[in-house]
Amino acid sequence: MSDTQIVWLRRDLRMADNPALYEAAKRGPVIAVYVLDDDRASTHAYGGASRWWLHHSLESLQRSFAQRHAKIVLRCGDAVEQLLQIAAETSAITIHANRHFEPWWRNAEKALGEKIDLQRYDDANFLTVMGSIKTGSGGQYKIYTPFSRAVRSQFPPRDILPEPESLSSPESLPVSDALEDWNLLPTKPDWAGGMRDFWNVGEAAAHERLDWWETHVDDYDDKRNHPSVEKTSRLSPHLHFGEITPVQIWHKLKHKRSKGWDTYESELIWRDYAQNTVAQFPLYARSNYREDFDQIQWRNPETDPQAARDLKKWQQGRTGYPIVDAGMRELWQTGWMHNRVRMITASFLIKHLLIDWRHGEQWFWDTLVDADYASNATNWQWTAGTGVDSNMFVRIMAPLSQSEKFDAAAYIRKFVPELAGLDEPYIHDPEDHGCLPKSYPPKMISHKAARERALAAYRAMKGD
Repeated sequence: MSDTQIVWLRRDLRMADNPALYEAAKRGPVIAVYVLDDDRASTHAYGGASRWWLHHSLESLQRSFAQRHAKIVLRCGDAVEQLLQIAAETSAITIHANRHFEPWWRNAEKALGEKIDLQRYDDANFLTVMGSIKTGSGGQYKIYTPFSRAVRSQFPPRDILPEPESLSSPESLPVSDALEDWNLLPTKPDWAGGMRDFWNVGEAAAHERLDWWETHVDDYDDKRNHPSVEKTSRLSPHLHFGEITPVQIWHKLKHKRSKGWDTYESELIWRDYAQNTVAQFPLYARSNYREDFDQIQWRNPETDPQAARDLKKWQQGRTGYPIVDAGMRELWQTGWMHNRVRMITASFLIKHLLIDWRHGEQWFWDTLVDADYASNATNWQWTAGTGVDSNMFVRIMAPLSQSEKFDAAAYIRKFVPELAGLDEPYIHDPEDHGCLPKSYPPKMISHKAARERALAAYRAMKGD
């Protein structure tokens, strides 16, 4: 058993282009291990939607391993303790792992590496080796645009790794949990029906989606902001769980010569940028980068009953702003939200309701199937104006104008059925047009009043 190789799976639930699995398989029999370690992640243990996806992703990967006469060992508990226990049981002396940059995984990798030979692979889930993109002075980039230029100057990314040529297992495997016993799927009540209808999960499904996207990516720049048309890749959850890699996507689409591909490539680079940000600032999902925002007088749902009610209305899609409500209901129904609408709904919470962005970050963390520590935090801090590279707080999105500008009528009809009978332009602002259905709420606050309140809070923070 001395040649047994342990592969520690986390956000790399795939067979192909998996450096840790590929290298381990060349050295000897493989024990692939996934540990559900909620305590280590603390406030960022997987939320409900991500747990639903994780169940089906692991189920899919188990089938792929079974086709190769291999299995995945599932354990629940402290990841470091479980991996060391399995190593002791099997006399394995090496663990292979693709490097992760969430602070809890960085701490776990450090602790594990102090006790056993830990082979880490740096470029498994990103276009670049994290930390390799340096400024002229040798430092790390903090601003996206120069980071993006530097990344492009190093393209092409590495080659795609094939699946292991062969995959063998030891004669006996350590005891494994049953996936069903983890209770990752909702049952009482079962709220996942919309997600089951909306998603196919797993490595094969990810590549099927990429095949579809290859025929649509050229339209991405023109159509990506229009939620009523399906012109986004919806590859984000597959990327988050590592069912597919950005390197595989890049090589699949590199022959494209369109503005749509250029824009989409920029968003793949944004994923690397977000990881680069949390690698520098591990607590980015919990702390304002711009410390002056620590002084802003947010309305606190934990101490202010009205703010708590307002937060609940936002979560439920009952704000009286149709495009905001459509987005929040799409999120609850499918576990996903159109990217333009994510910005609109986030801006509404922060600036119209004057509620701290971290409440929104936590709600998205629980309800998004693609909830990613780095991307989620980076996007929220960008919208709030609190981040290292962010929008200005005083730039306040007008959701009613955004709705009309980006032709959101069909999107609203789909997710806000109370308004399905309204024509344009009335559907974007039925209250203002005097056709508000009794079943749909009036606006929580007018855009003008919300804007004035937000700007007043900003000026008070600045001491003006």
